[in-house]
Amino acid sequence: MIEWNDEQLMVRDAMRRFVEEEVKPNLEELEHGDMPPYDVIRKMLSTFGMDAMARDRFKKTIEREKAEAEARERGEEPPAKEERSGGGGGGLNTIPIIELCRYCPGMVTAMGVSMGLTASAIMSKGTIAQKERWALDLLTFDKVGAWAITEPGSGSDAFGSMSATARREGEGYLLNGSKTFITNGPFADTTVFICKLDEGNPPAERKVLNFVLDRGMDGFEQSKPLRKMGMHSSPTGELYLDDVYVGRDRLLGETEEVSSGGRDSAKATFSQERSGVAAMALGIIEQCLDLCVQYAKDRVQFGKPIGEFQLIQEKLARMEVARLNVQNLVFRVVESSAEGRAMSLAEASAMKLYSARAATEVAMEAVQLFGGNGYMSEFQVEQLARDAKVLQIYGGTDEIQITHIAKDLLRR
Repeated sequence: MIEWNDEQLMVRDAMRRFVEEEVKPNLEELEHGDMPPYDVIRKMLSTFGMDAMARDRFKKTIEREKAEAEARERGEEPPAKEERSGGGGGGLNTIPIIELCRYCPGMVTAMGVSMGLTASAIMSKGTIAQKERWALDLLTFDKVGAWAITEPGSGSDAFGSMSATARREGEGYLLNGSKTFITNGPFADTTVFICKLDEGNPPAERKVLNFVLDRGMDGFEQSKPLRKMGMHSSPTGELYLDDVYVGRDRLLGETEEVSSGGRDSAKATFSQERSGVAAMALGIIEQCLDLCVQYAKDRVQFGKPIGEFQLIQEKLARMEVARLNVQNLVFRVVESSAEGRAMSLAEASAMKLYSARAATEVAMEAVQLFGGNGYMSEFQVEQLARDAKVLQIYGGTDEIQITHIAKDLLRR
């Protein structure tokens, strides 16, 4: 695809109106006050029927999985899965991300971690009972979710330096450890906690397991929101576990037998997160460009609008090139998704590397174009510059993306 179709443009325009009416007026309170983003997100899902669609999709998925399980118990072949087809509806899940990111990228992060990373972990690795118990409420945003992998001493070396542990205790497990930089951590109702199984073996040889925790469990503490550079509308916190006892029903899949020690499933989640960064970057770039074009027309220096100066024109032109390139990456994700093809880790890493850098560069150039005004919080480019930077850090730093891309090339 080379442009949005009529259906997609209708959704974009409706979403843009919602953001103008519901997000923009609350931006100051979301960014600098005590207003978590969750009620606005729920209103958006309800307004556009996204929560109802999520319930319907979930019901069909569970019905199909139960039919497959019953068929296997009878020794029969499971019913054939319906083929996914491409076409018209592609992009309808991407457009809200782009439009929200024009004003409030943090809201997308909060929503994506809950409905995306956390729910996807349960839907991909959980039993049918676990999906019914936790996933639906996350997919509809009736409950807030957190996906907890990063630790104070790990950062980019998420698995190698992971020290959080699960130790067998009777019929269940005792969980210990801490996590940091956890999106939705302070307010999460449901948390997927990733740790290593301690069997007395060296840490490098331990399996990686996923457990589902509920707010208020004994020994489970969720910190207050941390102060940070940007993405203020996305609450970030720390988690502390001190001998938190969980039954086997909270172990995702209810089995310790996991492929590649449990690392493969987390990498699949990383791919999903990284490809989504392109849509976030596009929203930031589009808004910066629109603001800069208007400012270049209105701002007069040396007797004429600054848009008539070649140095300003060069900045605008480079922003437009970045917008076109990132938009093409987003269209690639839309088409691949419509065809039922997931991005490889290397593809998603390449997409994240380029789009995150492009968004950060465009946002910083927007501040430069605005001059002293761009440094003031009264002008939105200041916020977008702070928000864009984290795209180069979370979900894997630029340096980690380069490693994944290069390793894939060298294996060929």
